[in-house]
Amino acid sequence: MKVLIVGGGVAGLAAARGLTAAGHDVEVYEAAPELRTEGGSITLWPSAAGILREFDVDMDGAGRRLETLETWSVRGRKLGTIDLNVVERQFGGLHAMHIARRELVERLAEGIPVHYGHRIQAVDPDRAEITFTDGSTARGDLLIGADGRNSVVRQALWGESPSKLNGWVTWQAFTTLPTEFTDTGRSMMISNGRAFGSVAPAGHGKALWWFDLRAKPGSSFWGDTPGALDRLRERFGHWPEPFPTVLDHAHSALFHPHYGHRVPATWGRGPTTLMGDAAHTMSPAMAMGSGQALEDAWALSRSADDLRGYERARTKIVRRVARMAGRELPSRQGPLAGLMPDAFSTRSFISWLRSASGYLQEEAWLREEASLQEEARLQRPLGVELEAASQRASA
Repeated sequence: MKVLIVGGGVAGLAAARGLTAAGHDVEVYEAAPELRTEGGSITLWPSAAGILREFDVDMDGAGRRLETLETWSVRGRKLGTIDLNVVERQFGGLHAMHIARRELVERLAEGIPVHYGHRIQAVDPDRAEITFTDGSTARGDLLIGADGRNSVVRQALWGESPSKLNGWVTWQAFTTLPTEFTDTGRSMMISNGRAFGSVAPAGHGKALWWFDLRAKPGSSFWGDTPGALDRLRERFGHWPEPFPTVLDHAHSALFHPHYGHRVPATWGRGPTTLMGDAAHTMSPAMAMGSGQALEDAWALSRSADDLRGYERARTKIVRRVARMAGRELPSRQGPLAGLMPDAFSTRSFISWLRSASGYLQEEAWLREEASLQEEARLQRPLGVELEAASQRASA
């Protein structure tokens, strides 16, 4: 089938790789004049590692493999640790990673031809046809909107975006300062119940620091306004290292408001569907956005002939994920952190990752089936084995 993909970000590039590998003729159209590499960093959980491997994305030397998620108090006491080495073993060697968005999209884009600078004027979802601002058109058997929260494909399907501000924002920036978190697999999380801070390595001598906090339009922490870094230093400069140091040396920070909405049961109609933020914009609080976009790409590459089935299967999972992310749970866990043993926290995290991933659920089922078949083979009566061997010899 001929597949048109609108959007050349993580979702669109991943879908292009998966659908091309599945034998489809894929065309990607991106409004930007070149590959969009802006943004901070992305946490990829084990399911993303498996999907990227399945899509033949070269991730050798990319980002930084994560080994621990550490929770600390604002007084500098370690409260608990999620052991990602245990998580990695649980999922057959698939590891968690923290990576700059630039590096991820560059690797996804390798070998994928993208038509850049193609702004869309109109979309006909029922004919899988798009009209560009220069008057040219493109038509396919399938049309996929992977063009983000303000998707033009989604607008043609259902009208304006349903996503709304949820009252939280992120301030973030990279640092190359040497810290105990820059060149290790450790990440640090701190919460006082009202705000959340973290530092995580992104590879190549860089780490990303960020703060999640409540802010409304017009407030002192809203938007890229003069003095934003000074306000961050005033509020978080007394938190444990490396926060005081990275804030003192920071020259700028990126502002990102949090959006979310209830995920609908149906994302498209006819030969048109959605994926990624176009279908399920969610808060970054649980680091699930890009991973769910990759899950969309994996599911879609297997169900291109059944778009409504793809949507139903993904809705069951992504609706739960978006709802959890919208609660901004990491930012509210401060008073509860440290009450659970590390082993229990790690097991709970494994359960959460599995529940949030159709890919991991299928992998677990396949491993269980293979184990049962091997067990059945080993338990076959000796007489049956001898008879089978005799039949093979006579043949």
